[in-house]
Amino acid sequence: MYAIVEIAGQQFKVSKDLKVYVHRLANEEGSKVSFDKVLLLDDNGNVTLGAPAIEGASVEAKVLQHLKGDKVIVFKKKRRKGYKKRNGHRQYLTQIVIEGITAAGAKKAATKKAAVDATEESAEAPKKKVAKAKKEDTQE
Repeated sequence: MYAIVEIAGQQFKVSKDLKVYVHRLANEEGSKVSFDKVLLLDDNGNVTLGAPAIEGASVEAKVLQHLKGDKVIVFKKKRRKGYKKRNGHRQYLTQIVIEGITAAGAKKAATKKAAVDATEESAEAPKKKVAKAKKEDTQE
């Protein structure tokens, strides 16, 4: 089972127990983080595409460490002008390990279903009161 998920503005193909370097996250080392923007989900040949994301799917991960990437040298030169600029950059990264991929968020679906049931009941309540009032008017 694998998923394509958007983490910190980049898309990654992840599977369980995979270590990934992503742009720096604000979470503490050792904390768990959940990514809800799952774009594609493959469950042993059963592929689900999102439009743009799959609703209810999530990827659970644990933050291992914060670190800096390798140095990238930026060198600028204009020939015959004596212009040379040398600059370096090290990207801030976070190493995470994927702990699990959830295909359908049972918790989210249950809360939405409960909310729908509550709204249906509240919508039916005034109708019942109106029906009782009409019944009483006809009996008088």
